[in-house]
Amino acid sequence: MRVTWPQALAWRLRRQLLDPVGDEPAVGVVARLGAVPAASDVELAVRTRQTSSRPGEVAQALADGTLLAVYAFRGATHLVTPEDGGAFLALRAVGRMWERASWRTYYELEPDEWPDLRAAVRDALGDGPLTRAELGDAVARDPAYAHLRAAFADPSHTFLKPFVWQGDMSFGPSRGQEPTFRRLDTNPRWRPWPDVDAAGRHAVLSYVGTYGPVGETHAQYWLGEGLGAGRARVRRWWSELADRFAPVDVEGEDLVVLSDDAAALAATEPSTSVRLLPAYDQWVLGPGTADPHVVPAAHRKAVSRGANLVLVGGAVAGTWALAGDVVTLAWFGDPAPSGALDDEVARLGAILGRPLRPAASS
Repeated sequence: MRVTWPQALAWRLRRQLLDPVGDEPAVGVVARLGAVPAASDVELAVRTRQTSSRPGEVAQALADGTLLAVYAFRGATHLVTPEDGGAFLALRAVGRMWERASWRTYYELEPDEWPDLRAAVRDALGDGPLTRAELGDAVARDPAYAHLRAAFADPSHTFLKPFVWQGDMSFGPSRGQEPTFRRLDTNPRWRPWPDVDAAGRHAVLSYVGTYGPVGETHAQYWLGEGLGAGRARVRRWWSELADRFAPVDVEGEDLVVLSDDAAALAATEPSTSVRLLPAYDQWVLGPGTADPHVVPAAHRKAVSRGANLVLVGGAVAGTWALAGDVVTLAWFGDPAPSGALDDEVARLGAILGRPLRPAASS
Protein backbone atom coordinates (compact mmCIF):
# COMPACT_ATOMS: atom_id res chain seq x y z
CA MET A 1 0.00 0.00 0.00
CA ARG A 2 1.23 3.48 -0.90
CA VAL A 3 0.10 6.74 0.65
CA THR A 4 1.40 10.30 0.71
CA TRP A 5 2.67 12.10 3.79
CA PRO A 6 -0.38 14.39 3.84
CA GLN A 7 -2.55 11.26 4.00
CA ALA A 8 -0.37 9.72 6.70
CA LEU A 9 -0.50 12.86 8.84
CA ALA A 10 -4.26 13.13 8.35
CA TRP A 11 -4.60 9.56 9.62
CA ARG A 12 -2.43 10.38 12.60
CA LEU A 13 -4.55 13.48 13.32
CA ARG A 14 -7.60 11.23 13.44
CA ARG A 15 -5.92 8.73 15.73
CA GLN A 16 -4.80 11.51 18.08
CA LEU A 17 -8.29 13.04 18.27
CA LEU A 18 -7.28 16.23 16.47
CA ASP A 19 -9.19 15.96 13.17
CA PRO A 20 -11.93 15.28 13.77
CA VAL A 21 -11.72 16.41 17.38
CA GLY A 22 -12.69 13.55 19.68
CA ASP A 23 -15.47 13.10 22.19
CA GLU A 24 -13.46 11.13 24.77
CA PRO A 25 -13.25 12.22 28.42
CA ALA A 26 -9.86 13.29 29.73
CA VAL A 27 -8.98 9.73 30.73
CA GLY A 28 -9.76 8.52 27.22
CA VAL A 29 -7.56 11.19 25.66
CA VAL A 30 -4.58 10.23 27.83
CA ALA A 31 -5.20 6.54 27.13
CA ARG A 32 -5.14 7.23 23.39
CA LEU A 33 -1.92 9.25 23.55
CA GLY A 34 -0.26 6.81 25.95
CA ALA A 35 1.27 9.56 28.04
CA VAL A 36 0.99 13.34 28.30
CA PRO A 37 4.09 15.20 29.53
CA ALA A 38 3.66 17.47 32.52
CA ALA A 39 6.04 19.91 30.80
CA SER A 40 3.18 20.66 28.43
CA ASP A 41 0.04 22.59 29.35
CA VAL A 42 -1.64 19.33 30.27
CA GLU A 43 -5.17 20.68 30.44
CA LEU A 44 -4.90 22.37 27.05
CA ALA A 45 -3.26 19.31 25.50
CA VAL A 46 -6.25 17.24 26.60
CA ARG A 47 -9.04 19.76 26.05
CA THR A 48 -7.96 20.66 22.52
CA ARG A 49 -8.72 17.01 21.68
CA GLN A 50 -12.26 17.18 23.10
CA THR A 51 -15.37 18.54 21.41
CA SER A 52 -16.82 19.22 24.84
CA SER A 53 -14.66 19.77 27.90
CA ARG A 54 -14.66 21.52 31.22
CA PRO A 55 -11.87 23.09 33.24
CA GLY A 56 -10.52 20.96 36.05
CA GLU A 57 -11.38 17.58 34.50
CA VAL A 58 -7.72 16.53 34.39
CA ALA A 59 -7.13 17.62 37.99
CA GLN A 60 -10.21 15.70 39.11
CA ALA A 61 -9.06 12.56 37.30
CA LEU A 62 -5.69 12.83 39.06
CA ALA A 63 -7.41 13.33 42.41
CA ASP A 64 -9.64 10.28 42.04
CA GLY A 65 -6.90 8.07 40.62
CA THR A 66 -8.32 7.53 37.14
CA LEU A 67 -5.17 9.29 35.92
CA LEU A 68 -1.72 9.03 37.45
CA ALA A 69 1.27 11.36 37.43
CA VAL A 70 4.49 9.34 37.29
CA TYR A 71 8.10 9.60 36.21
CA ALA A 72 8.18 7.99 32.77
CA PHE A 73 9.76 8.96 29.46
CA ARG A 74 13.27 10.35 29.86
CA GLY A 75 12.65 10.37 33.60
CA ALA A 76 10.24 13.30 33.30
CA THR A 77 6.77 13.49 34.83
CA HIS A 78 3.91 12.27 32.63
CA LEU A 79 0.21 11.63 33.00
CA VAL A 80 -0.80 8.03 32.26
CA THR A 81 -3.76 5.80 32.95
CA PRO A 82 -3.44 3.24 35.76
CA GLU A 83 -4.33 0.46 33.32
CA ASP A 84 -1.67 1.22 30.69
CA GLY A 85 0.87 3.27 32.62
CA GLY A 86 2.18 0.21 34.40
CA ALA A 87 3.49 -1.10 31.08
CA PHE A 88 5.60 2.02 30.60
CA LEU A 89 6.86 1.85 34.19
CA ALA A 90 7.79 -1.81 33.76
CA LEU A 91 9.94 -0.90 30.77
CA ARG A 92 11.47 2.05 32.62
CA ALA A 93 12.39 -0.20 35.55
CA VAL A 94 14.07 -2.83 33.41
CA GLY A 95 17.32 -0.85 33.43
CA ARG A 96 17.57 -1.43 37.20
CA MET A 97 19.70 1.65 37.75
CA TRP A 98 19.67 1.03 41.52
CA GLU A 99 22.02 -1.91 40.86
CA ARG A 100 24.69 0.28 39.27
CA ALA A 101 27.93 0.65 41.16
CA SER A 102 27.54 4.43 41.30
CA TRP A 103 24.16 4.09 43.01
CA ARG A 104 25.33 1.42 45.40
CA THR A 105 28.26 3.59 46.46
CA TYR A 106 26.47 6.93 46.61
CA TYR A 107 23.40 5.73 48.51
CA GLU A 108 25.20 3.02 50.52
CA LEU A 109 22.47 0.62 49.49
CA GLU A 110 22.85 -2.84 47.97
CA PRO A 111 20.36 -4.33 45.48
CA ASP A 112 19.20 -7.00 47.91
CA GLU A 113 18.18 -4.26 50.38
CA TRP A 114 15.67 -2.69 47.99
CA PRO A 115 12.74 -5.06 48.58
CA ASP A 116 12.64 -4.21 52.28
CA LEU A 117 13.15 -0.51 51.58
CA ARG A 118 10.30 -0.54 49.08
CA ALA A 119 8.07 -2.17 51.67
CA ALA A 120 9.03 0.54 54.15
CA VAL A 121 8.06 3.22 51.62
CA ARG A 122 4.67 1.59 51.00
CA ASP A 123 4.08 1.32 54.75
CA ALA A 124 4.98 4.98 55.25
CA LEU A 125 2.40 5.96 52.62
CA GLY A 126 -0.28 3.74 54.09
CA ASP A 127 -2.06 6.60 55.88
CA GLY A 128 -2.07 8.98 52.94
CA PRO A 129 0.16 11.16 50.74
CA LEU A 130 3.44 12.55 52.08
CA THR A 131 5.88 15.18 50.86
CA ARG A 132 9.44 14.17 50.03
CA ALA A 133 10.69 15.32 53.42
CA GLU A 134 7.86 13.61 55.29
CA LEU A 135 8.48 10.38 53.42
CA GLY A 136 12.17 10.56 54.19
CA ASP A 137 11.48 11.22 57.86
CA ALA A 138 9.07 8.28 58.07
CA VAL A 139 11.41 5.81 56.39
CA ALA A 140 14.48 7.09 58.29
CA ARG A 141 12.89 6.15 61.62
CA ASP A 142 14.33 2.74 60.88
CA PRO A 143 18.03 3.09 61.75
CA ALA A 144 18.92 0.99 58.72
CA TYR A 145 17.65 3.79 56.47
CA ALA A 146 18.58 6.84 58.54
CA HIS A 147 21.32 7.76 56.07
CA LEU A 148 18.73 8.03 53.26
CA ARG A 149 16.71 10.86 54.80
CA ALA A 150 18.37 13.51 52.63
CA ALA A 151 18.10 11.35 49.50
CA PHE A 152 14.31 11.33 49.78
CA ALA A 153 14.21 15.12 50.21
CA ASP A 154 16.65 15.82 47.36
CA PRO A 155 14.93 18.31 44.99
CA SER A 156 16.34 16.42 41.97
CA HIS A 157 13.93 13.54 42.81
CA THR A 158 16.58 11.10 41.55
CA PHE A 159 16.25 8.66 44.43
CA LEU A 160 12.46 8.71 44.29
CA LYS A 161 12.12 7.57 40.68
CA PRO A 162 12.78 3.84 41.11
CA PHE A 163 9.94 3.60 43.66
CA VAL A 164 7.58 4.96 41.02
CA TRP A 165 8.98 2.74 38.27
CA GLN A 166 8.53 -0.34 40.45
CA GLY A 167 4.92 0.52 41.21
CA ASP A 168 5.26 1.57 44.86
CA MET A 169 4.00 5.15 44.53
CA SER A 170 2.85 7.92 42.22
CA PHE A 171 2.45 11.67 42.65
CA GLY A 172 -0.31 12.77 45.00
CA PRO A 173 -1.99 16.18 45.34
CA SER A 174 0.46 19.06 45.65
CA ARG A 175 0.63 21.18 48.79
CA GLY A 176 1.25 24.58 47.31
CA GLN A 177 4.50 24.18 45.36
CA GLU A 178 5.48 20.99 47.18
CA PRO A 179 4.60 17.67 45.52
CA THR A 180 3.37 14.72 47.51
CA PHE A 181 3.46 11.00 46.83
CA ARG A 182 0.82 8.37 47.46
CA ARG A 183 0.81 4.63 47.55
CA LEU A 184 0.06 3.16 44.13
CA ASP A 185 -0.99 -0.41 44.78
CA THR A 186 -4.08 0.71 46.70
CA ASN A 187 -5.53 2.26 43.54
CA PRO A 188 -8.18 -0.27 42.41
CA ARG A 189 -7.52 0.57 38.76
CA TRP A 190 -3.76 0.08 38.98
CA ARG A 191 -2.49 -2.70 36.73
CA PRO A 192 1.07 -3.91 37.25
CA TRP A 193 2.85 -5.60 34.33
CA PRO A 194 5.22 -8.16 35.86
CA ASP A 195 5.99 -9.70 32.43
CA VAL A 196 8.31 -7.19 30.74
CA ASP A 197 7.86 -8.77 27.31
CA ALA A 198 4.07 -8.55 27.58
CA ALA A 199 4.43 -4.91 28.64
CA GLY A 200 6.77 -4.24 25.73
CA ARG A 201 4.50 -5.77 23.12
CA HIS A 202 1.55 -3.84 24.54
CA ALA A 203 3.50 -0.59 24.38
CA VAL A 204 4.61 -1.22 20.80
CA LEU A 205 1.08 -1.97 19.61
CA SER A 206 -0.28 1.11 21.38
CA TYR A 207 2.40 3.27 19.81
CA VAL A 208 1.84 2.01 16.28
CA GLY A 209 -1.92 2.40 16.71
CA THR A 210 -1.70 6.05 17.74
CA TYR A 211 1.43 7.36 16.02
CA GLY A 212 1.50 5.27 12.83
CA PRO A 213 2.59 5.04 10.13
CA VAL A 214 5.93 4.49 11.87
CA GLY A 215 9.00 2.30 11.58
CA GLU A 216 11.13 0.41 14.04
CA THR A 217 13.38 3.44 14.45
CA HIS A 218 10.40 5.39 15.79
CA ALA A 219 9.68 2.63 18.30
CA GLN A 220 13.34 2.65 19.31
CA TYR A 221 13.08 6.39 19.93
CA TRP A 222 9.82 6.07 21.90
CA LEU A 223 10.57 2.99 24.00
CA GLY A 224 14.28 2.31 23.65
CA GLU A 225 15.58 5.83 24.20
CA GLY A 226 12.55 7.27 25.99
CA LEU A 227 12.16 4.49 28.54
CA GLY A 228 15.54 2.77 28.39
CA ALA A 229 13.92 -0.51 27.37
CA GLY A 230 16.99 -1.55 25.40
CA ARG A 231 17.53 -1.71 21.65
CA ALA A 232 17.62 -5.51 21.50
CA ARG A 233 14.33 -5.85 23.37
CA VAL A 234 12.53 -3.34 21.16
CA ARG A 235 13.90 -5.03 18.03
CA ARG A 236 12.63 -8.41 19.28
CA TRP A 237 9.18 -7.09 20.18
CA TRP A 238 8.93 -5.44 16.78
CA SER A 239 9.82 -8.73 15.10
CA GLU A 240 7.41 -10.76 17.22
CA LEU A 241 4.55 -8.43 16.26
CA ALA A 242 5.24 -8.45 12.52
CA ASP A 243 2.02 -10.35 11.77
CA ARG A 244 0.03 -7.54 13.43
CA PHE A 245 1.46 -4.90 11.09
CA ALA A 246 0.60 -3.87 7.54
CA PRO A 247 3.47 -2.41 5.47
CA VAL A 248 2.98 1.10 4.11
CA ASP A 249 5.09 2.93 1.54
CA VAL A 250 4.89 6.60 2.50
CA GLU A 251 6.59 8.44 -0.35
CA GLY A 252 9.40 5.90 -0.44
CA GLU A 253 9.70 5.26 3.32
CA ASP A 254 8.91 1.73 4.46
CA LEU A 255 6.68 2.09 7.53
CA VAL A 256 3.81 0.17 9.13
CA VAL A 257 0.36 0.60 10.64
CA LEU A 258 -1.72 -1.94 12.48
CA SER A 259 -3.25 -4.39 10.01
CA ASP A 260 -6.73 -3.49 11.26
CA ASP A 261 -6.09 0.15 10.28
CA ALA A 262 -4.71 -0.36 6.78
CA ALA A 263 -7.96 0.03 4.86
CA ALA A 264 -8.95 3.16 6.77
CA LEU A 265 -5.53 4.70 6.18
CA ALA A 266 -5.74 4.00 2.45
CA ALA A 267 -9.12 5.79 2.31
CA THR A 268 -7.94 8.83 4.29
CA GLU A 269 -7.87 12.18 2.51
CA PRO A 270 -5.31 14.88 3.39
CA SER A 271 -6.40 17.27 6.12
CA THR A 272 -6.60 21.06 5.86
CA SER A 273 -7.28 21.50 9.58
CA VAL A 274 -5.57 24.17 11.65
CA ARG A 275 -4.81 23.29 15.27
CA LEU A 276 -3.24 25.32 18.06
CA LEU A 277 -1.35 23.01 20.42
CA PRO A 278 0.66 23.73 23.55
CA ALA A 279 4.42 23.39 23.73
CA TYR A 280 5.81 19.88 24.15
CA ASP A 281 2.64 18.31 22.85
CA GLN A 282 2.66 14.59 22.14
CA TRP A 283 1.99 15.36 18.48
CA VAL A 284 5.68 16.24 18.14
CA LEU A 285 7.16 14.30 21.07
CA GLY A 286 5.68 10.97 19.95
CA PRO A 287 7.55 10.78 16.62
CA GLY A 288 10.28 13.14 17.89
CA THR A 289 11.07 16.70 16.90
CA ALA A 290 13.72 15.33 14.49
CA ASP A 291 10.96 13.96 12.22
CA PRO A 292 11.00 16.46 9.32
CA HIS A 293 7.54 15.44 8.15
CA VAL A 294 6.10 16.88 11.37
CA VAL A 295 8.64 19.55 12.33
CA PRO A 296 10.52 21.40 9.56
CA ALA A 297 14.22 20.89 10.20
CA ALA A 298 14.93 24.62 9.99
CA HIS A 299 12.52 25.29 12.84
CA ARG A 300 13.27 22.34 15.11
CA LYS A 301 15.10 24.51 17.63
CA ALA A 302 12.05 26.71 18.31
CA VAL A 303 9.84 23.66 18.77
CA SER A 304 12.34 21.87 21.01
CA ARG A 305 12.73 24.97 23.18
CA GLY A 306 9.04 25.12 24.04
CA ALA A 307 7.16 27.18 21.48
CA ASN A 308 3.41 26.66 21.20
CA LEU A 309 2.59 24.90 17.94
CA VAL A 310 0.43 25.75 14.95
CA LEU A 311 -0.43 22.68 12.87
CA VAL A 312 -1.72 22.89 9.32
CA GLY A 313 -2.67 19.52 7.93
CA GLY A 314 -0.61 17.88 10.69
CA ALA A 315 2.69 19.64 9.94
CA VAL A 316 4.03 22.33 12.27
CA ALA A 317 3.59 25.50 10.21
CA GLY A 318 4.32 28.11 12.86
CA THR A 319 4.16 29.06 16.51
CA TRP A 320 1.74 31.06 18.64
CA ALA A 321 1.77 33.05 21.83
CA LEU A 322 -1.05 34.48 23.94
CA ALA A 323 -1.06 37.90 25.56
CA GLY A 324 -4.36 39.17 26.91
CA ASP A 325 -6.96 38.43 24.26
CA VAL A 326 -4.52 38.37 21.33
CA VAL A 327 -3.11 35.18 19.81
CA THR A 328 0.05 36.23 18.00
CA LEU A 329 1.10 33.86 15.23
CA ALA A 330 4.55 33.50 13.71
CA TRP A 331 4.41 31.53 10.46
CA PHE A 332 7.29 29.51 9.05
CA GLY A 333 5.96 30.14 5.53
CA ASP A 334 2.62 31.10 4.08
CA PRO A 335 -0.12 31.61 6.69
CA ALA A 336 -3.08 29.25 6.98
CA PRO A 337 -6.40 30.24 5.38
CA SER A 338 -7.98 32.91 7.57
CA GLY A 339 -11.31 31.10 7.96
CA ALA A 340 -9.78 27.93 9.39
CA LEU A 341 -7.47 29.96 11.61
CA ASP A 342 -10.29 32.14 12.93
CA ASP A 343 -12.29 29.03 13.79
CA GLU A 344 -9.39 27.51 15.70
CA VAL A 345 -8.67 30.72 17.60
CA ALA A 346 -12.35 30.86 18.56
CA ARG A 347 -12.13 27.24 19.73
CA LEU A 348 -9.08 28.07 21.84
CA GLY A 349 -11.01 31.00 23.31
CA ALA A 350 -13.91 28.72 24.21
CA ILE A 351 -11.50 26.39 26.01
CA LEU A 352 -9.88 29.25 27.91
CA GLY A 353 -13.21 30.91 28.64
CA ARG A 354 -12.69 34.26 26.91
CA PRO A 355 -12.89 35.59 23.36
CA LEU A 356 -9.60 35.77 21.50
CA ARG A 357 -8.47 37.32 18.24
CA PRO A 358 -5.53 36.39 15.99
CA ALA A 359 -2.71 38.68 14.95
CA ALA A 360 0.39 38.10 12.87
CA SER A 361 3.75 38.79 14.46
CA SER A 362 5.50 41.94 13.27
